[in-house]
Amino acid sequence: MEKIQAKQAMYDLTLALIYLTRFTEEKSFKDAKEFHAWKGYDFNVLNRLDDEELIDQGSHPSRTKSVYITDAGLEKARQILEQYGIEDWK
Repeated sequence: MEKIQAKQAMYDLTLALIYLTRFTEEKSFKDAKEFHAWKGYDFNVLNRLDDEELIDQGSHPSRTKSVYITDAGLEKARQILEQYGIEDWK
């Protein structure tokens, strides 16, 4: 495996953790279309993910405790899991 810079790994793995710890307000997780995650991560990384439209922190990011994971964010997170050899939830 090719070495990855620490800053890039932090970005990738934050998105992967957001994905893996996601939750939904739907009754069925399997059929859910919208996912959120708690935002206990580095704010610079969260801002970059938001700027790249992989997550949405809402209109008042400093006041929200969770982020919305966009469809692009879900897809990118799945690619990161594959890249790092991490198994997704079944």
